[in-house]
Amino acid sequence: MAIDYGSKRVGIASTDSSGLFALPRAVWPNDGELLQRVLDFKRAHDIDLVVIGESKNFKGEDNPISEDIKKFKKSLEKEKIKVVLFPEVLTTMEARQIQGNTDMTDASAAAILLKSYIERS
Repeated sequence: MAIDYGSKRVGIASTDSSGLFALPRAVWPNDGELLQRVLDFKRAHDIDLVVIGESKNFKGEDNPISEDIKKFKKSLEKEKIKVVLFPEVLTTMEARQIQGNTDMTDASAAAILLKSYIERS
């Protein structure tokens, strides 16, 4: 499962049953229900690992949202979930180039992140 974490919306992606293809699944608001939604999705789809996009600028420095991402990662780890931060650069822009700006853009960005993770693992 991959998460493209944003201050307003969070894109969710997961693999197909083979674990080889990353598919956009959902876009959820970043609100007080986010953690529970992720936990429910993880349980429902028997997910072993959560990959969260690590947000850095072109100099390799943390972006303003990085601290929130790290807090969310810790919240997942408190639930005994294995979480990996994985570098993501311009995944949302790439998703927009592929499909335009749609309601599923953030989920597509998460799928791009997950595809990159799979290819490098």
